[in-house]
Amino acid sequence: QEFVRFGPYLTADKMADGIVDKKTGQKPGRLYVKAVFTGYKRGLRNQHENTSLLKIDGVNTKDETCFYMGKKCAFVYKAKNLTSCPGHEKRSKLRVIWGKITRSHGNSGAVRAKFSSNLPANAMGRRVRVMLYPSNI
Repeated sequence: QEFVRFGPYLTADKMADGIVDKKTGQKPGRLYVKAVFTGYKRGLRNQHENTSLLKIDGVNTKDETCFYMGKKCAFVYKAKNLTSCPGHEKRSKLRVIWGKITRSHGNSGAVRAKFSSNLPANAMGRRVRVMLYPSNI
């Protein structure tokens, strides 16, 4: 697609279509915060797969994790077979495992999360979406 980022170069029809933002001249952004699944909660010898550890981008202290407590998180992945999705006509290979952030972990801004089914081990190091709802502000 051929749109230019900055305001003076935008045409009126592109603004009317809602393709780009008037102020920034960019496409609408994502509605979630990026995080990485770093591993499971563990001690020296035992690990507990029912609790996952997430490192949220831009969160570096324990105090900054307070905003994310209770927020929903989603691990989106592709599977082999097509399945029907509620609210969509086409079948899709995308699947989601939903979870919730429960508490902070350590002093460096990591958080603990519980998912509806435990995250698979091959998800370590991969992206998890932290949604900005439910809001507690």
